[in-house]
Amino acid sequence: MEKELIDNVCEEKIYKRVYDTYSEGINNYFYYKFGNREMAEESVQEAFIKLWENCRKVPLSNAKSYLYTVANNLSLNRYKHKKVVLRYANSVPQQTENNQGPDYKMEEQEFKLKLERAIQDLSEKQRTAFLLHRIDEKSYKEIAEILNISVKAVEKRMQKALQSLREKIEAFK
Repeated sequence: MEKELIDNVCEEKIYKRVYDTYSEGINNYFYYKFGNREMAEESVQEAFIKLWENCRKVPLSNAKSYLYTVANNLSLNRYKHKKVVLRYANSVPQQTENNQGPDYKMEEQEFKLKLERAIQDLSEKQRTAFLLHRIDEKSYKEIAEILNISVKAVEKRMQKALQSLREKIEAFK
């Protein structure tokens, strides 16, 4: 019986340690998926609530993989909604005021939109691997563990993401 209590995350101290250890990485994972800090923070809370609700079923040794599985499922559920929001945001003209000339502003805005679209047009798998590596500076091995795939699969996703971005950015020039 005592081994069972130690082997799950229901004890408050163990749960807090799991939260302290993994919350930042999961927050970054969500941020790269959604591109929105607030949504990422809300999703982290949801993932840890699910962990708490299932704490007796989740051994401490599987807490990290469980959290990333929950994170992936939550992101899939929100992906369609985020895509609609991004599509709407890109269709509404945005006005900014600063001291740059109108040509500069237009070029900057066009490039920003094209870059966002290029990243948005990557497959979810490529975009997630790309942002985890380039923004969060995760190694391919760490990305493989987070996404529960092989290092070769991470390499392939990165290769395809970089190739796609190069092609789209070259087309912008």
